[in-house]
Amino acid sequence: MVMLGADAVAAPLLLWLAYGLRLNTAAPEVADLWLLMATPLVVLPVLYAFGFYRSVVRYLGAEVAWSILFGATLSVVLLAATTYMVSGSTPRSVFIIFWALLVLYLGGSRFMMRRFLYNVLGKHTLREAVAVFGAGGAGAQLVSGLLSSTELRPLMIVDDAPGKQGMLLCGVPVVGRRALEKAVERGAIRTVLLALPSESRATRMAVVRWLETLNVHVQTVPSFADIASGKARLEEVKDVSIEDLLGRDPVPPRADLLSRCISGKHVLVTGAAGSIGSELCRQILKLNPSRLVLLDQSEFGLYAIEKELRATADSLGKSVEIEAVLGSVVNRGLMERLCSDQRVDTVYHAAAYKHVPIVEANPTAGVRNNILGTLEAALGAEAAHVKHFILVSTDKAVRPTNVMGATKRFAELVLQAIAARGSDTVFSMVRFGNVLGSSGSVVPLFRDQIRKGGPVTVTHPDVIRYFMTIPEASQLVIQAGAMAQGGEVFVLDMGEPVRIVDLARTMVHLMGMTVRDEKMPEGDIEIAFSGLRPGEKLYEELLIGECSIRTEHEMIMQAHEEKLSWDEVHFALEAFRKALSRADQDALRALLRSYVNGYQPEGVGAESPESLAVRELPAFTGKAVSVTE
Repeated sequence: MVMLGADAVAAPLLLWLAYGLRLNTAAPEVADLWLLMATPLVVLPVLYAFGFYRSVVRYLGAEVAWSILFGATLSVVLLAATTYMVSGSTPRSVFIIFWALLVLYLGGSRFMMRRFLYNVLGKHTLREAVAVFGAGGAGAQLVSGLLSSTELRPLMIVDDAPGKQGMLLCGVPVVGRRALEKAVERGAIRTVLLALPSESRATRMAVVRWLETLNVHVQTVPSFADIASGKARLEEVKDVSIEDLLGRDPVPPRADLLSRCISGKHVLVTGAAGSIGSELCRQILKLNPSRLVLLDQSEFGLYAIEKELRATADSLGKSVEIEAVLGSVVNRGLMERLCSDQRVDTVYHAAAYKHVPIVEANPTAGVRNNILGTLEAALGAEAAHVKHFILVSTDKAVRPTNVMGATKRFAELVLQAIAARGSDTVFSMVRFGNVLGSSGSVVPLFRDQIRKGGPVTVTHPDVIRYFMTIPEASQLVIQAGAMAQGGEVFVLDMGEPVRIVDLARTMVHLMGMTVRDEKMPEGDIEIAFSGLRPGEKLYEELLIGECSIRTEHEMIMQAHEEKLSWDEVHFALEAFRKALSRADQDALRALLRSYVNGYQPEGVGAESPESLAVRELPAFTGKAVSVTE
């Protein structure tokens, strides 16, 4: 109503001014006085019909310009036509001048009021001043969205390109890094929004490393992949995810390898409710299998992943049969019946106990699930004539210092032995390091500790780890399994290792806090060193020996390592079963030391009870023995 009232007064005044400009007089005499009265009765309804008054002034966009142009033009044409039909005494140039004045008034008044609301009223609201890093398309769209925000106000845009510095982007100045440093020093900026979604991970990490030195809260915009898929809008800023920065830029997967063992086939994923298993299921669903079978012993986890996959399949319009089965891989009969009844073509075996300290304290559970579970799953799949069986392994299987790693290495030896004795099923293993966001990852632990005020607990100042995102690891597992001929151990290229203490410092800084140490005793978050946990070591390896060869995929290598014969594996498995029946943890560790190359538990010497237990074991005779219960 305010805008309608203002325009009703302004329209005849503008026509009167057009007369004055045309006649070059300050007090023109209007030939047709009725025309002044008729002007608002024509202009306002026309503008209303073109949607001009539906636009909220504070959020005006470029679309309002079209309604102004079309509305003003049609209004003037109607007024001119009416005048010439009635009297024809008004000069034609008056209407041309009136059109120009009307467009200037309508556009200028609205955008001046829009700027007034931003600059004057906005300063009296509790809008936090922020800086945007990146003056590209993402930065421009972010700034445009923030201008209408009630919480954040873009004060400057930072960009390293000299050609952009000094320019205005949506009315916000583009500056260099030094200007941001000065703004942070005087307290004008406490938050920086990273608008670099299309830049490489290395570039974003370099920017974040520099922003760390300023002790500002760093947030980011969603990736273009999330924006394109509708998961997020560009103006939806969020805390920088360390998962987006660690490791290296993922290599685009090869479609032929991804689909080779999945598309149009029946696929079974064991451990489907786990972090790796669930992501495997998500990736597999995209590749159009005929049937996807989920096996897990966690009832709630199985329910959650089945519900998610069914919703995803419906949204993508995929007609994939999804079957959820509650059970354990240790049950060979279940595995055989499941693979046979569901006519499974490919098995991805991700079911395992992976938490190092927990398995270290419960070796019987680790041996039963990781070793016997792999054996029974493999033999059950083989009996059901499954074509491919892929074991998801770990870098902790290389010269392990813990029970978890040793059991995973022996699981690899089991599959290698089955493949070596001959099988119609193609068995293979894929070994990789830590995945970001998994149930055992330090990233969510550190994030939770920082939110609670610290301290952030790091085991050792020199500990390093490899990191990879769960989606990339899952895609590489699928591609590696497709290349298998039988018995291969594939190793994923994990990129450069990361010092965990540096990771902790980065996460503290990204959340806008400072590290409390000797140099900064007034800092916010302390980093405490708790010591290596049982079974942990300073660094992980991916190869037992030095021998590896490249494969047809640049990110996947094949390891050549020593193996055990099927007879040796049979003999060892019988010993494992006997030790399990007695719940003899020392004997289990001794067996792992005997058969897993490089396994050396911490604090175990040559004459330890475990080494004595090894001596008491019967010697291998070279004859196959039964491994049935």
